[in-house]
Amino acid sequence: MAPLFNSPRAYTLLSVGAAVGTILLKTAAWRMTGSVGLLSDALESGVNLIGALAAFWALTLAAKPADRTHHYGHFKAEYFSSGLESGLIVLAALAIIHAALGQVLNPQPLEQLGIGMGLSLVATALNALVAKLLLRAAAQFHSITLRADAHHLLTDVWTSLGVVVGLILVKLTGLTILDPLIAIAVALNIVVTGWKLLHETATGLLDRALPDGEQLKLEALLAERTGDAIAFHALRTRVAGSRRFVSFHVLVPGHWSVQQGHDLCEELERDIAVLLPRSHVFTHLEPIEDPVSWDDAGFRWEQG
Repeated sequence: MAPLFNSPRAYTLLSVGAAVGTILLKTAAWRMTGSVGLLSDALESGVNLIGALAAFWALTLAAKPADRTHHYGHFKAEYFSSGLESGLIVLAALAIIHAALGQVLNPQPLEQLGIGMGLSLVATALNALVAKLLLRAAAQFHSITLRADAHHLLTDVWTSLGVVVGLILVKLTGLTILDPLIAIAVALNIVVTGWKLLHETATGLLDRALPDGEQLKLEALLAERTGDAIAFHALRTRVAGSRRFVSFHVLVPGHWSVQQGHDLCEELERDIAVLLPRSHVFTHLEPIEDPVSWDDAGFRWEQG
């Protein structure tokens, strides 16, 4: 399916619009009902707005081309946004728990629950739609920023649904304490989501290699080209935002002309670019007969 927009940044503006809309709806729902669950829900939408603005900034910076001080581009800027989103998700959950604990100790009667739940459900549907679009765009553009923003919206969706369930139970049973208790349970689930995103961000900043599936595809491609006269070693990969970086040594007969070696490297780089889109491939040509060519046979681990 063709993307709705041609730029990842356009999707963050969609997220900004959704955040503003849900803030207005949920704030109105809270003012009508007095529900701490709906107040917490509105606070989380405020956090969503901050996250969406941060995502727009990060994708704007990541789109800048390489320059004199950033030879490999600015792709890692996406991790600043995803890290911020992760932290905001956890902070939103803690804010929900804090507000809910006060309501547990001092339950307050709730009013106009029907209208409040209706407004909350409209906001939830809006968030769910935007989150689905962001997840699809994240896969198409290989963007951790859009994926983090989508998961942030999904935590808002689950929060809203949990709050609505709590309000329904309050209405059926008259037990107002159920409202903050369910809010706390939803908040704890949100903490788990934030932690997972934070872990993904940290591994990206540490130059993690390609995922196992992509690594195997790459190794299989090189294995197909390996023979008596051609070999490869020192394969290294890393992911930076939406980009992949691949480097390896190409060993060929020493009597080959520079043109022959160059043509082989160009062919390999094209094949890898097709196999792994958004890849930057670096090859290093060496004579296969020279023992020195084999000195760097991959990562060397220090012993002791």
